[in-house]
Amino acid sequence: MKTETPFSVCGESLSAPMHICGFFDSREQQYEVIIPYIMEGLETNDKVINILEGNRHGEHCRCLADNGISIAQKLSSGQLEVLASENTYIKNGEFAADKMYKMLENTLLSASRAGYESVRACGDMVWALKNLPGTDELLEYEARLNLLTPQHAVSLICMYDINSFSPGTLTDILLTHPYVIKDGKISKNPHYVEPLKFLSSLSNSRSSALKS
Repeated sequence: MKTETPFSVCGESLSAPMHICGFFDSREQQYEVIIPYIMEGLETNDKVINILEGNRHGEHCRCLADNGISIAQKLSSGQLEVLASENTYIKNGEFAADKMYKMLENTLLSASRAGYESVRACGDMVWALKNLPGTDELLEYEARLNLLTPQHAVSLICMYDINSFSPGTLTDILLTHPYVIKDGKISKNPHYVEPLKFLSSLSNSRSSALKS
């Protein structure tokens, strides 16, 4: 798989690899951004992965179909995968950062072996609001993705509903993404912290909390 491939989001021409947090205030705003992103990927023969709550799959596929995407064909070919949060992020009712990281890494390697030059993935992070075991590993996972993405031609959009997550959580999430989508526009994130530095700080904070 090539290490750099072009893609567009929010009307901007960019290059993968890229890890992006998308802050959205409505389902409509979310789809205004991801539908063109998904459609372009399918047209350019990228591997496209969508992860969202299982109860949203019907609505999601209808939305894609309404925009001219041949759902059955793309799903059967394997180019498009629509996965459930319950079978990925929170498989067996818990979140494990290491397992999810390895699953994504294996998916990227499989896509490369299948001949795809690039992967586009977007995941709805609403599962993190369920406070299931392991959810406290979310920031570690998001930071570690910045070690994984440079090794692959992949663009990842982690989608957060700004009306559901607390301001404090969103501030922390912002630290782990080099790029951010807000108000339908993408920009380089000035608050981003390099992953090794962030992970070290996170580890120190946890050690201090255990001692107190």
